[in-house]
Amino acid sequence: MDKSMLSYYKTIGKVQQAISRVDTLDEALKVGLQVILESTAADYAIMWYRDPKAGDKLHPYYWICPLDVSSVSYAPGIGAVGQAYSKNEAVTIINFHESPEPITKKDMEGLDIGSLVCVPFSNETAQIGCIEFIKDGANGYYSEEDADMCQLLATMTELAINESALPPAEWKDKKVILSVKDIKREFVNGEIITKVLKGVNFDVFEGEFLTLLGESGCGKSTVLNIIGGMDTATSGSFSFMGNDMSHLNTDQLTKYRRDNIGFVFQSYNLMPNLTAKQNLDLIAELVDDPMDPLEALDLVKMRDKKDNYPSQLSGGQQQRISIARALVKKPRLIMADEPTAALDYTTSIEVLQAFEKIVESGTTLIMVTHNEEITRMSHRVIRFRDGRLYEVTVNHNPVRATELIW
Repeated sequence: MDKSMLSYYKTIGKVQQAISRVDTLDEALKVGLQVILESTAADYAIMWYRDPKAGDKLHPYYWICPLDVSSVSYAPGIGAVGQAYSKNEAVTIINFHESPEPITKKDMEGLDIGSLVCVPFSNETAQIGCIEFIKDGANGYYSEEDADMCQLLATMTELAINESALPPAEWKDKKVILSVKDIKREFVNGEIITKVLKGVNFDVFEGEFLTLLGESGCGKSTVLNIIGGMDTATSGSFSFMGNDMSHLNTDQLTKYRRDNIGFVFQSYNLMPNLTAKQNLDLIAELVDDPMDPLEALDLVKMRDKKDNYPSQLSGGQQQRISIARALVKKPRLIMADEPTAALDYTTSIEVLQAFEKIVESGTTLIMVTHNEEITRMSHRVIRFRDGRLYEVTVNHNPVRATELIW
């Protein structure tokens, strides 16, 4: 047996072993695609599914790549994705740059695609969509053997998933309220340049709970500081409600933060000589149309502590007061940076329940965390690795805060 065939069988074994441990389509896709990327020449992978209730378009289901493709869709027959789905056969393009026809949408131009393979994907009940494997142009092109491996492993993943599993509920178009484009951030200390962000792209949708996940130092908090107007990018841009915010001066950024953003940090930052309500009153005086401070305290179940000073409150209670303080501004966005990191499990759940109510009210929430379990209650999860987006997961069935365990 030659080495290439031996590699095939070993990788198939890895995929089958990984998928055998899970029960759902979500889990099967994640572990299957992760193993395939680890075992082949592919750099990125995207699973597309067709939604008959949304004009039959193919939408992204799960993906591992440095581009947020949440807003991208393909009609059957359009692009390599749509062609693979319509023909029910794999579409392979070894050299993307020399392809004689446009095979991808403008929305995908953030990726330097060298090669791609799109493989149709179905179960015994219905045709689901297709899996797209991409080779980054900076890393060269697929060989024919690479393309064959991608097709083979996609088929193995298809055969191994739960046969009754189908894609999620109807796709609903969402309004983008904040968009990040190729943001980079470098810090200079003498002759030492530290590249914290290396080109980050993603969108934030109105009313969603978005989690930015990753280990310490991966860049997630730096991104939050930039889009929150507390830091500036070295290059790249971000827009809010369609307006470019990248070149605002200090006064303009202050107005942007004051009028649109509510912040919740790991440290509570409450004024120690003011009561809970007075901390909220102080913020209410800074904005034109504030929420009633007592109403904000009601939302986080802290009205009975309105006359208490921070020193008279537990850590979890102080954090809920800080959430209420953010709500007083009636912000379009709430940004929370590791809001439960200093809290025990029981207190963390109480704080997360407060965030749950905020999202249910229609406010958009972006939360930075390193706690994988918290991501189960968010709508989307963006995983950072070494200053870049690594993986995006759309969570079609978020759980309640009380269902989290760690």
